[in-house]
Amino acid sequence: MTLLSTDRLDLRLYEATDASSLERIYARPDVSRFLLDEPWNADDAERHVRERRMKTDLDGSTGALALVIEHQRTVVGDVQLWFTDRERRVAEIGWVLDPAHGGRGLASEAVSAVLRFAFDTAQVHRVTAQMDARNTASAQLAARVGMRSEAHFRQDWWSKGEWTDTLVFGMLATDLTTE
Repeated sequence: MTLLSTDRLDLRLYEATDASSLERIYARPDVSRFLLDEPWNADDAERHVRERRMKTDLDGSTGALALVIEHQRTVVGDVQLWFTDRERRVAEIGWVLDPAHGGRGLASEAVSAVLRFAFDTAQVHRVTAQMDARNTASAQLAARVGMRSEAHFRQDWWSKGEWTDTLVFGMLATDLTTE
């Protein structure tokens, strides 16, 4: 079921049949390098899709919304939005786009649509995005969609056998009107 649409994209809830398409993306070492998980195999994909299929409503029991990004009926990535403080309407956003579909603004289009949904429809006050500081593509995307760089934490996260830095970007509902 499509929840959000843009000129080129449909953002929809997860379906059980998405596991193989998302495994193809998340199994790539260049995708998983900066994520918390190792590259996915078929079992990982089934488990993650099963978990994400329950994240259907930001104001529902999970406090999360997980959406698959489709471009011309092809799964090209996903975006997730979840409350970190439901009472105060503070959320975090995360995204993954297949590098084979990069460089065309699809990720910016998808993330912008979810941010607009967060602020305009879900009445979220603030959205943050946290990422491995080496993930320059995600940092550039966060800036491109209007998120502001707020922090650079040095060696604050132990990930895959090494200390890594974390970048934090943030956006307020009022930032949408000042773009």
